[in-house]
Amino acid sequence: MRRKRYGIYLAAVTLLILAFFWISLILGSSDVTGGEVFKILSGDQSDQLHVNIILQIRLPRTLAAILLGGALSLAGYLLQTFFANPIVGPYVLGISSSAKLTVALAMIFFLSKGREIGLGMMVISAFVGAITAMLFVLALSVKVRSMSVLVVCGIMIGYICSAITDFVVTFADDSNIVNLHNWSMGSLSGINWDEIRSIAIIVAVSLCLTLLILKPMSAYRLGEAYAKSVGVNIPLLRILLILISSLLAACVTAFAGPISFVGIAVPHLVRSCLKTDEAHVMIPACFLGGALITTLCDVIARTVFAPTEVSISSVTAVLLVPVVIIMMLQRNRGKA
Repeated sequence: MRRKRYGIYLAAVTLLILAFFWISLILGSSDVTGGEVFKILSGDQSDQLHVNIILQIRLPRTLAAILLGGALSLAGYLLQTFFANPIVGPYVLGISSSAKLTVALAMIFFLSKGREIGLGMMVISAFVGAITAMLFVLALSVKVRSMSVLVVCGIMIGYICSAITDFVVTFADDSNIVNLHNWSMGSLSGINWDEIRSIAIIVAVSLCLTLLILKPMSAYRLGEAYAKSVGVNIPLLRILLILISSLLAACVTAFAGPISFVGIAVPHLVRSCLKTDEAHVMIPACFLGGALITTLCDVIARTVFAPTEVSISSVTAVLLVPVVIIMMLQRNRGKA
């Protein structure tokens, strides 16, 4: 029965991703028919305007939504495994906001020198911010035993980092720096093929590392004592969970800005659908679930009020905050 449910889930989510992938290529401020999209993807170059719209704007953006959404959901699941708590995620713990701050500061530094920040430096600066926030939360976790208090501390870290970022962007003189505002709110606009290649490499490496620690993660889920009894190196596993989740969150923030609540809500939705928390099931399921939700939210963000585009983080918040509230109420009811 469990295998059947898993098979149905994978088939349904994959089909929905393909459907929203196609819709994302068709809809926008300049509508393109499905037939035209098919011709362009097949190599037809007769309508150069539509070719540029599909191949240079919408296709890389849609692929970014799939890859970054999957990465963010997987980062959330890894953090929830690390803390043994389903209410944590990159956005809630302030990791995304800290990464946003360091990327913004790096961009401003390079632009003030008359240079553009490279893709590598952008990812490195985001990773530094993410890992700094993660280490700060870990330091707090030694002092604070209550997970609810720890989550509140993470939220406060996020607010502080966001406030500093807003100050920096608001009072910047250079027009290029001021244009960072849209990115700082969360947006997939302007993603190009060079960035897609970088995203794909980072996500692929992170997935491979996650698969390498699959068995230790499964044992760790059953308790630290059990994991030690079967030979799991707990300190090394924790380090890897921190590094992989921080790298994934940093990748998302570097290229799309902060995207809220995907990392916390999607793993919960996946658990509810599959009735399991087994790592070998959750990892691919969370990745696909995050890809689906983010692609859907990006379509909504750029089409509902077209030609005006809203922040994807605003859309994810509207759709996923109710899920988080329900999850917390259910968790509280279970403790009562």
